[in-house]
Amino acid sequence: MSPDKPLLSESESLVIRRRKSGSFSRHISFPSSIFYDVQSGNNYDVKDIDTTSAGDSSFHSAVEHYTSATEKDLKSSESQFCQQLPLECPTRDRRRLVLQGAMEQHDINNNIVPFEISSTPSRVQEKLNKSQRVRHKSVQFEDNLLPDDNSRSIYINDPKKTNDKYEFTGNEIRTSKYTIITFLPKNLFIQFHRVAYLYFLAIAALNQLPPLAVFGRTVSLFPLLFVLCVTAIKDGYEDWRRHRSDRNENNRESLVLQSGDFLPKKWKNIEVGEVVKIFADETIPVDMVLLGTSDQSGLAYIQTMNLDGESNLKTRYARQEMASAVSSECCAVTGVIRCEQPNRNIYEFTANMEFNGHRFPLSQSNIVLRGCQLKNTDWIIGVVVYAGQETKAMLNSAASPAKRSKLEGYMNRETLWLSIFLFIMCLVVALGMGLWLVRHKDQLDTLPYYRKRFFTEGPDNGKRYRYYGIPMEIFFSFLSSIIVFQIMIPISLYITMELVRLGQSYFMIEDGDMYDANSGSRFQCRSLNINEDLGQIRYVFSDKTGTLTENKMEFRRASVHGKNYGNSIVMADNTIVFTDVAVSGQRRWKLKSDIAVDSELSTLLHTDSNRDERIAAHEFFLTLAACNTVIPILSCGTIESNEDIKGIDYQGESPDEQALVAAASAYGYTLFERTSGHIVIDVNGEKLRLDVLGLHEFDSVRKRMSVVIRFPDNVVKVLVKGADTSMFSILADGNEDIQHATQGHLTEYSMLGLRTLVVASRKLSDVELEQWQSRYEEASTSLTDRGTKLRQTAALIECNLNLLGATGIEDKLQEGVPEAIESLRQAGIKVWVLTGDKQETAISIGLSCKLLTPDMQQIIINGTSEIECRNLLADAKAKYGVRSLSRRYQSLRHKTNDGHGDLEIPNQTKSLNLPKRGPPREEGITAPLALIIDGNSLVYILEKELESELFDLATFCRVVLCCRVAPLQKAGIVDLIKSRTDDMTLAIGDGANDVSMIQMADVGVGICGQEGRQAVMASDFAMGQFQFLKRLLLVHGHWNYQRVGYLVLYNFYRNAVFVLMLFWYILCTAFSTTSALTDWSSVFYSVIYTSVPTIVVGVLDKDLSSRTLLQYPKLYGAGHRHEAYNMHLFWITMIDTLWQSLVLFYIPLFTYKDSTIDIWSMGSLWTIAVVILVNVHLAMDIKHWVLITHVAVWGSIVITFGCMVVLDSVPVLPNYWTFYHVAKSPTYWITILLIIVVGMLPRFICKVVYQVFWPSDIQIAREAEIMRKQHGHLGSRQGVSS
Repeated sequence: MSPDKPLLSESESLVIRRRKSGSFSRHISFPSSIFYDVQSGNNYDVKDIDTTSAGDSSFHSAVEHYTSATEKDLKSSESQFCQQLPLECPTRDRRRLVLQGAMEQHDINNNIVPFEISSTPSRVQEKLNKSQRVRHKSVQFEDNLLPDDNSRSIYINDPKKTNDKYEFTGNEIRTSKYTIITFLPKNLFIQFHRVAYLYFLAIAALNQLPPLAVFGRTVSLFPLLFVLCVTAIKDGYEDWRRHRSDRNENNRESLVLQSGDFLPKKWKNIEVGEVVKIFADETIPVDMVLLGTSDQSGLAYIQTMNLDGESNLKTRYARQEMASAVSSECCAVTGVIRCEQPNRNIYEFTANMEFNGHRFPLSQSNIVLRGCQLKNTDWIIGVVVYAGQETKAMLNSAASPAKRSKLEGYMNRETLWLSIFLFIMCLVVALGMGLWLVRHKDQLDTLPYYRKRFFTEGPDNGKRYRYYGIPMEIFFSFLSSIIVFQIMIPISLYITMELVRLGQSYFMIEDGDMYDANSGSRFQCRSLNINEDLGQIRYVFSDKTGTLTENKMEFRRASVHGKNYGNSIVMADNTIVFTDVAVSGQRRWKLKSDIAVDSELSTLLHTDSNRDERIAAHEFFLTLAACNTVIPILSCGTIESNEDIKGIDYQGESPDEQALVAAASAYGYTLFERTSGHIVIDVNGEKLRLDVLGLHEFDSVRKRMSVVIRFPDNVVKVLVKGADTSMFSILADGNEDIQHATQGHLTEYSMLGLRTLVVASRKLSDVELEQWQSRYEEASTSLTDRGTKLRQTAALIECNLNLLGATGIEDKLQEGVPEAIESLRQAGIKVWVLTGDKQETAISIGLSCKLLTPDMQQIIINGTSEIECRNLLADAKAKYGVRSLSRRYQSLRHKTNDGHGDLEIPNQTKSLNLPKRGPPREEGITAPLALIIDGNSLVYILEKELESELFDLATFCRVVLCCRVAPLQKAGIVDLIKSRTDDMTLAIGDGANDVSMIQMADVGVGICGQEGRQAVMASDFAMGQFQFLKRLLLVHGHWNYQRVGYLVLYNFYRNAVFVLMLFWYILCTAFSTTSALTDWSSVFYSVIYTSVPTIVVGVLDKDLSSRTLLQYPKLYGAGHRHEAYNMHLFWITMIDTLWQSLVLFYIPLFTYKDSTIDIWSMGSLWTIAVVILVNVHLAMDIKHWVLITHVAVWGSIVITFGCMVVLDSVPVLPNYWTFYHVAKSPTYWITILLIIVVGMLPRFICKVVYQVFWPSDIQIAREAEIMRKQHGHLGSRQGVSS
């Protein structure tokens, strides 16, 4: 796509505005962060999504509401200002301003009517609406930019007047959930949101009724009370810690201006409008506007780690107008600040200030937020604008959207079947009871519990029984059966799964193979609900920069005045391999990192051979050093005891900018001082002070940034850098040869995988400067549409530029990425890369990481209209024989396969080969396909009714590569798969622009990289490098899925076999709902007797070693085929359960039918037998025996015997001494042995037959693993014997 070719007509222009431009004139504050645009082949602005305070994971998109210029209430001069200015350079044809995601519409008079699209974090989890696929389902227009009547006024150093008029909140914070009074009711209310808890509460309540008291009333409450108490204690402890943290936070002290002096005051008592003083390394207690700092220029450094996780320093500025009124001992500033209402956007602040009769703007660079720390600055003084719960940190303290395991959803389906079984059993007992009563109605007076009068001696003699009649007795029998069979619905399963997931997370965290030594970061489990989902991932959506690459930028190539430089740095005889000391004559600067320097370019800067080329090179590096927001940090001492060498490092929020400034320093243009009004650059030993008149920071509409500089000779220039697509359209006519050569170099750089920028400048006349300054001042003080007006003002000077050159920055590929992607591909996982970089750069990186292979046929979709995109998709589908899959997937989502019970898996997928969907390709086309699509095309495809076409084509391809996409488009692509298939999705990224994608996917993984911790704080899992994803999925994901799948089935079996045994007993006792087991045995069965082995096996069992799983990635396909948990296995388990329950009941019954053994002795036998049976059943399925597994399985049997001995030794219990009596008989032990053998025999035979004749891939791999170990042992023995 040529840079001057329009992308969209202005009426169709779709723009998601990411942040307002905050700029400054000579006396206006300097913004703190500039980032490059995704479409420029550079970093997207990572500040496009709000982040949260420490410990929370909620991230919100920046939201801004721009009111239509045609509305009646905006007839001010500001509205007229918007209509007067063109958005683009007046000397050029109007260009389209497409950005994935922002819109600037035009009214009938062709006036620009901007508006914002936004979303909240809870909306990120919602499905993206078809008509709003680029943005989130919920479109909200918030009041970031408010009319004056909706703003808040802060009277500086007059809190009484401020708060009397507006009643602002105090500064006391509260993060706790409960108080002493509300803890019990509120905690119980939250816990009983689980339907299972309500079920068991109803059971316990029924058991309290006299006609239904099957168990002891206390005993029936024990399981539910145990679960509720454990959870309540945990919640209470966590909330107590929150209370303690809140108390410590609220009682901290800061200096507040009171009666002319700065006196200590507790944080909770600080009010809006008060003036606060903060010293170095102290934490900011409120959101406050800076009035003055210890630096004469008003500069202050802050660290925002507690707010957004970023450790690098950021700059904030106090207005120069107030410098004379602020000192370290006093603050004589009075005035009014009018600012926006509190909002979550930590990267925006819109306000203005009236001081000494003047009105000037305040931006994000003038405010410091609560939770930040003051660094490298002695003190600052500011006025409170937001306090307490209204601070941005507290507004961002919401929790991340909760995710739920897919297997847990299937588990609820099987729980419904168990409920049906429970209902049927209870109905059988109730009807049987009714039939029995009808048959024996004439004998009721002679039967205990049914005859109408007592005939015993004592006070009850002659009294009538509580006999309610046959209909009510049937109803009571039904309810009593529910109580007896209650554990058919396993309440213990919820606790067991939580404990198992906790144990699994511990071993994932402690896995040394997922520890990143470079960053010192270990694996993090931030969500305990979806461990098993890691074993079923079908699609991986990955960011590129910082995820596949290191995000450590190195300056590699430069195109200056149409000539390419940088090729010689790889040649040892023509280059200075590293020049970390920039030679500057009188002074030398030592950079922290080594920078490669091209000797030819370095020579050009110091010779007069080609004057035009030398001047261009001079301005080129001057622009790199000046057009940025990087902060120079000078070392305190000297380097290597050389007074002429001083250390310097650069702090910046963008690695790109740091690399460019460091490169300029290496070539002799060292930025070493920056204030709000000027910068100082050491140019080959000569100090050059440049006055900064204003800066238009980077935004996603313009895709460039510019700075207006006044040189010492009073010449004023605008220095600009930005994306090639936005820069070539605003260059001056002429010099086509240089432009053509530079475009060729940019293409070459992109093919090498480099990130590119174009650099240009021009001189401003006095008339242009005056016009720009007047409009700039008006736009920057506006409280409405400030960003739009600043963009329009920038268009006045960002035109007719002289091209200086272009840069190429290398972002190295992370270690192990190609191998990880290849392993994921072999595992049947599709890897899609969603990046903001240029198409050529993304393709180059795709080839180097083996995502793309040379034999792949690339389908490139670069449409500039809806019709063109539709045609490109249709042509590609026709050429490669792609048939529609949407309808098939929709039908399959509810179609049940006999073997699996959920989504039917295509035959090709059931093998371990990669999925091959669709019909055979066109004759002669056998190569795999790769779809490459840009964000501009996605604007039309996701916004229009072309999603199904894209879905059909994308799922047919082996690889999908999306270039120049916005954050919400990334979420839209993820939702494209989620909404049309049942496949599990995983999104992985490292920056704030990946947050929406991470939260949309079933599993979100954050990379602890160079872009702060926004992605980590929003993720479910976090790790240091992309290559760890291979082990996370193929090893831990496989283990977790196999363990949890078996755990759920085993819990269903364990409880069902116990209930069915009771059911057979009730059928033989006239449907009386009596039990041969003691109440305590029934309760302890799930809680003590059989719970520990389940947990241990769920945490430690391994069907295969990690070595085998990594060596054969196709084994991961077991999760895709639902081999560990499906409806087929559920029914087989239930049939096996039915058989074992019959064996459990009838073998003792037939053995002792002619004996005089009492019912409690039979109950003791059944208790021991069922515990041994289920543990042997578990032992038969364990693949990996370790010491703790032996202790848990066999120890639980020993504990059961011990409990039986204790319970049978209590005289008041009905089963007193029964165990001692029956255990003396050999028949007792032979019966138990017979039960185990007969009960397990069918299962054993089936397992042997299946493993011999129909072995699964996992079973084959296990046999190979065992044989390898045996050969290893045999070889070692032979070596020893020899």
